Amino acid sequence: MSYTVEKIEGSKAKFTITVESEAFNAARDKAFKRNKNRLSVPGFRKGKVPRKMIEKMYGKEVFDDDAINLAAPDAYEEAMKDCDLEIISRPSYEMVDVNDDDTFVFTATVAIRPEVKLGDYKGIEVEKRTVKVLAADVNAELDRIREQNSRKIEVTDRAVKKDDIVKIDFDGYVDDKAFAGGKGEDYDLVIGSHSFIDDFEDQLIGKNIGDDVNVNVTFPEEYHEQSLAGKPALFKVKIKGITEKELPKLDDEFAEEVSEFETLKEYKDDIKKNLTERRKKEAADAKEAEALEKLVESTDVDIPEEAIDDQTEELVREFGYRMQMQGMDPQTYMKMTGMTPEVLMGQMRPEAERRLKTRFILEAIVDAEKIVADEAEVDKEIEDIAKMYRQKPEDYKKSLSDRELDSIKKEIAVKAAAKLVADKAKEVERESASTSEE
Repeated sequence: MSYTVEKIEGSKAKFTITVESEAFNAARDKAFKRNKNRLSVPGFRKGKVPRKMIEKMYGKEVFDDDAINLAAPDAYEEAMKDCDLEIISRPSYEMVDVNDDDTFVFTATVAIRPEVKLGDYKGIEVEKRTVKVLAADVNAELDRIREQNSRKIEVTDRAVKKDDIVKIDFDGYVDDKAFAGGKGEDYDLVIGSHSFIDDFEDQLIGKNIGDDVNVNVTFPEEYHEQSLAGKPALFKVKIKGITEKELPKLDDEFAEEVSEFETLKEYKDDIKKNLTERRKKEAADAKEAEALEKLVESTDVDIPEEAIDDQTEELVREFGYRMQMQGMDPQTYMKMTGMTPEVLMGQMRPEAERRLKTRFILEAIVDAEKIVADEAEVDKEIEDIAKMYRQKPEDYKKSLSDRELDSIKKEIAVKAAAKLVADKAKEVERESASTSEE
């Protein structure tokens, strides 16, 4: 294999690759073996026709298309590894010629890392974020933990009240007719959760176990089921049970049960410390995100469409994987929401472009600042990845190829560049600044 490569307009490169006769004939032979069982020639059983006989009958080039499809990707891969370009898209192939000497020539056009003209990436103005943890925040966290440690108690001697969990059967009717999805049995409804429409839950307050209750509600005008939107409905409800939550008492005993501390005061101090650290991390992440967003907005990068296409497809694959992790089939989700692959691709494309632009800018900063990951950082990253795959760090490191190891080092350097931009950003007070961190 031999090749030449030229950079062309639009951050692209064009490889012109020649595959020698030996490699091409080997690919022809492989193509013949793949296809021989489909070929029929009088006097021969299927799969037993000699290759020379087939070529004599149909021409020497009978297997060329398949052979080219087999040989071209390998030849391109070899050329790509040999060149010093940073390729960021899949190749687009174009056949040039099959020569009389059994060599063939093809081109592969790819997107390459675009040139980035960096501006002033130090001193970007970002909102100043003040981190405070108030007593109310600590109490809210304690309430959440008490809720997690609550126990449910069946109630038989009183009527339904707010915050109860009521077990109900219900049948829904619109225009005196039952409608799809309007029926339920042994449904646990939290009174005050507003999980049912209108004031459905409020109409159960004061009722008792065994009561049959007619609940009158009106569906919202913007209800997702058009046939029900804006219509009055009657639900016939049977109250079958009442349960209430009992929260543990907030004292030293509670602190001992749910934590490593002996007193409630110590536990509160620890909660405050953890909340402070969490909010500092959130503030730092928000600062970095704002600094990078402004950097991207102010930097001109010409990203090839091919790279955006590839990145968009990657985001779509990530989306499908997340759906599967949540127990939902992506195709089912698409049908339920009326989504089409084309619409999904269109929605993902701006994010794909933003990700690529951010990445290229940070890589340019890595080059400008000569950022290099040191061995300790690499070992720590490998340890974290190995832990995720439940492997020993030393075993995982041995399994990495040079390219994979370089990718880890590059990722560390890119993260360091993002941190540098955030660290050098100038924090300014703003009258309209959000106080959500307080």
